[in-house]
Amino acid sequence: MSGPAPARHERWFRAVWRWHFYAGIFCVPFILWLSATGGIYLFKPQIEGWLYAPYAHVAVPGRPMLAPDRIAAAGTAAVPGSVLHKYVLPEAPDDAVQLLVGKGAEETRVWVHPQTGQVLKAVPEEDRFMRVIFRLHGELLAGDRGSALVEIAACWTIVMILTGLFLWWPRGRKGKGPGGILWPRLGAGRRVFWRDMHAVTGLWVSIGAVFLIASGLPWAKNWGDYLRQVRVATGTAAGRQDWSAGSTADAAARVELDKGARAMLDEHAGHHGMTMVHVVPAGPALDRVVGKAMTLGLAAPAEVSPPTRAGGRWLARSQAEDRTRRVSVEIGEDGAVIGSQGFADRHWIDRAVGFGVAVHEGAWLGLLNQLANLTILIGLVTLAVSSLVLWWRRRPHGRLGAPAAKDPLRHSWALVGLTILLGLLMPLFGITLAIAATFELGVRRTAPGLARWLGLRMPDQNVT
Repeated sequence: MSGPAPARHERWFRAVWRWHFYAGIFCVPFILWLSATGGIYLFKPQIEGWLYAPYAHVAVPGRPMLAPDRIAAAGTAAVPGSVLHKYVLPEAPDDAVQLLVGKGAEETRVWVHPQTGQVLKAVPEEDRFMRVIFRLHGELLAGDRGSALVEIAACWTIVMILTGLFLWWPRGRKGKGPGGILWPRLGAGRRVFWRDMHAVTGLWVSIGAVFLIASGLPWAKNWGDYLRQVRVATGTAAGRQDWSAGSTADAAARVELDKGARAMLDEHAGHHGMTMVHVVPAGPALDRVVGKAMTLGLAAPAEVSPPTRAGGRWLARSQAEDRTRRVSVEIGEDGAVIGSQGFADRHWIDRAVGFGVAVHEGAWLGLLNQLANLTILIGLVTLAVSSLVLWWRRRPHGRLGAPAAKDPLRHSWALVGLTILLGLLMPLFGITLAIAATFELGVRRTAPGLARWLGLRMPDQNVT
């Protein structure tokens, strides 16, 4: 009865090594890429403040300001055939006014001088530097396919971290002290140094890294759809979500907004028996709505959007980076407030995701949050680089495989249960795990040479 146990434990330990190793092989390029792009995006407020500084404080004291409808008319005229999608409330009274004008799903951001109506700058929204970084980070500039690839890498990075903690767990170290567990042993040689840098860094960044990865999943196309389906099935879907569902969904939302704005233009033109060119939806209404929105104290940046259907309500909402400060206010054409929704009014799932997104973007506690996230990203880069060094120094001759097992791993049932749970929580992980396991089984049985190179079989191991 006791004879087979060590072999079974050895087999499980070797399996953990193997999955940790191959998860690392797949994830390391993504970790480096996402850490670099994420590190840039963390400092979005500072970067955009520097990029767009020429359009702040442009008004001349003592000169009158243009009405919002005239500013919007100047902005739409800069992009022929466009209509107003969003009017961004200036953070300071003398700042240039930013407008989002568009044709269908294509939007252009226009900066308009608030006194002269001069267009100071116009750039396609998706070509702005931080929007490019956003899509590089979340979609690799490849749309839904890129989003799926990033999601798979994110799921496998969580697996890599968890299996790394299994392998890190101290065994047989009685009397050896915490060196190499809680801190690296810097004077024990290069081999021990790199091993400790990998293991100890993994320990200290694991919780923060898993949180950052998990809080980014709602943006992913597939996992975001999965979450919405679960919420619909459980009756917890409540209103429109406050985070991006991917470039495809964002484009569809812009098309819907564009249709509504054009419908209002058509209705307004019909009432006056003429064709309207470069006219914002219900110009006087825009003046009243913007005037009211300016008094609401919405956290910047705040924007006003026209109704998506004729006769609908205008929407003034904060787009603050810290989503816990966001408020949406519905306003009628007469400028009267109809209703509002703050962060505390949203469903608890929306609040949880919104809080996670705020922390993920470094927006919850300002610079402190940014620096904490940057520290985690540096830790992930250290993990990735140290894993490459360890692999290169230990790589077996003529094989790619994971390092040989040294100790048994007990309680393998916990690993199996955790794997199944992760497969349910992250369907793309479950699917790719099944594909990888099937591939592994097929290679072991049909391609012994490839199996030995991959480390699935020892050089002298016979097919069973």
